[in-house]
Amino acid sequence: MHTFQKVAVPIAAIAIFVILWELLVWANGWPDYVMASPSDLPDAYMRFWKLFLTGAWETLWRTVVGLLIAIVAGVLLGMVMGLSRIANDALYPLLIGFNAIPKATLVPVLALLFIGQHNFNTVMMAFLISFFPIAVSVAIGLATLEPEYRDILRSLGASRFTIFRKIALPKTLPEFFGALKVSATLAFIGTNLVEIISPHGRGLGALFLSGQTNSNYPLMFAVLIALAVLGILLYYAVVWLERTFAGWADRMA
Repeated sequence: MHTFQKVAVPIAAIAIFVILWELLVWANGWPDYVMASPSDLPDAYMRFWKLFLTGAWETLWRTVVGLLIAIVAGVLLGMVMGLSRIANDALYPLLIGFNAIPKATLVPVLALLFIGQHNFNTVMMAFLISFFPIAVSVAIGLATLEPEYRDILRSLGASRFTIFRKIALPKTLPEFFGALKVSATLAFIGTNLVEIISPHGRGLGALFLSGQTNSNYPLMFAVLIALAVLGILLYYAVVWLERTFAGWADRMA
């Protein structure tokens, strides 16, 4: 019953959203060049299905690579900040300041620094926009480790590395996966910023621009829905990993 609920409730919510979207367009009498309706999208998918497949793959693999780099960099940086008060005080303002910069303004900078390196620029933007939540969550998880645990383990002869591996690292897993869910969606935003602002004819962003250039609004909305589906799939991949490695922390299970 619990599994059925977890599957049926999201599907029902999506169905209600689609119905309300269709009713909104119908009630206002909007033509498809003003606001596409869900019933306009199947034709776009059937006409351009090859472009959707190739574009979705190109967007997905760049996003995943950027997210993986963000995980490694974010965890390492979070460890440094969480285990060192000096490093935390020094790096936290820099991270906040960098995160406050609109990432769309960094796209032209990357394009000028790495001219023609479209894959690198796209992966780099996915990384830059998604590593901040991971670093902060790991830092907070390590910094809030109860000192009683450290004192007890040290009295038993445990080394700093053993304390980190047995207590500190597992404690950060709930915070880490919570941040990873956010970073997974942010990574898609970074990928599409480059594909749209600095177009190179690849990915779903290029397909969106094609629809915009040709005033094909059903195609544009079809791309947006495709991006949403990819984001949902990546999110649930993270949820699966969370249940595998930190299922003990799920109080709603």
